[in-house]
Amino acid sequence: MGDAVSDITRMLQTIEEGRPLEAEELLAAVYHELRRMAAAKMANEAPGHTLQATALVNEAWLRLFGDTGQHFEGRAHFFSAAAEAMRRILVDSARRRRSQKRGGGERPVDLQDLPLIQPMPSEELLAVDDALDQLAAQDPVAADLVKLKYFVGMKMEDAAEALGLSLRNAERIWKYSRAWLRRRISDGRE
Repeated sequence: MGDAVSDITRMLQTIEEGRPLEAEELLAAVYHELRRMAAAKMANEAPGHTLQATALVNEAWLRLFGDTGQHFEGRAHFFSAAAEAMRRILVDSARRRRSQKRGGGERPVDLQDLPLIQPMPSEELLAVDDALDQLAAQDPVAADLVKLKYFVGMKMEDAAEALGLSLRNAERIWKYSRAWLRRRISDGRE
């Protein structure tokens, strides 16, 4: 694992130096991890969700290395940025679903034509997103951990490693973050 971590960090550094071939090598090196992250998150979505894990990875990649090419401090920063990109994509999708639910210029649909299982409620996802922005202002590490766990579906061990935290510290931050977000979301509903 140590070699893979240093390879990823090296590739990120050479991409910043303007070597486009490194971006292709980086994608090959991290694709399976990004795909696993996306698949874990998509497994939490209800059937009928229109976004697929591969599309989520591809869209996140484009946001990370599109026209503006971001700077990454290393592996942890890269995976945090990937989690943030996936979060933004999922939130945008939830906002589109919400606008469609409220009409969104569409014709009315006969209720008998609707599937029995609906995707994850857009309101819940958007409430978490809003509260997470507030948490990020106070505690960026806690917000990054939530992004990796909630929006990407990483296991605690993997999220802790990606952020350079001990498992015990990550679990403590996760417990605090969940309580903080739960309180903030319930305050917002009242």
